Amino acid sequence: MKKTNEQIDKIIYEALSKEEAEFYDQLGEQNIIDMTLGVFQGKNKNLYILTFIMAFVLFIAVVYCGVQFYQAETVKEMLVYIGIGFFCMTGVMGIKMWHWMQMNNNVILREMKRLELQIAASNSQNK
Repeated sequence: MKKTNEQIDKIIYEALSKEEAEFYDQLGEQNIIDMTLGVFQGKNKNLYILTFIMAFVLFIAVVYCGVQFYQAETVKEMLVYIGIGFFCMTGVMGIKMWHWMQMNNNVILREMKRLELQIAASNSQNK
């Protein structure tokens, strides 16, 4: 009989001590908001905050270039604004992709910690 993840988690949870069970609860799955906010924690949080601010500034520049594009009187001005807007949007996309990769990295590390805890729990049962 194949067990579901929830059943396996329940078995592991029952085998843990009180402190280990509390730690295991903290390692549970996160929703997208918790994962997003989790990027802004840790030793690199200043870098994450800086890149988030930079993405916001670049997005404002994209909006500004879009408005100026429609108000431009010559084709040359239009090309300049659309080029700058494209460059800024590419920057925003790059920063957002980097943040998603960091979120994925945090999820993987969280799962590794859960595995370590499961191994430790199974080793303590076997002794």
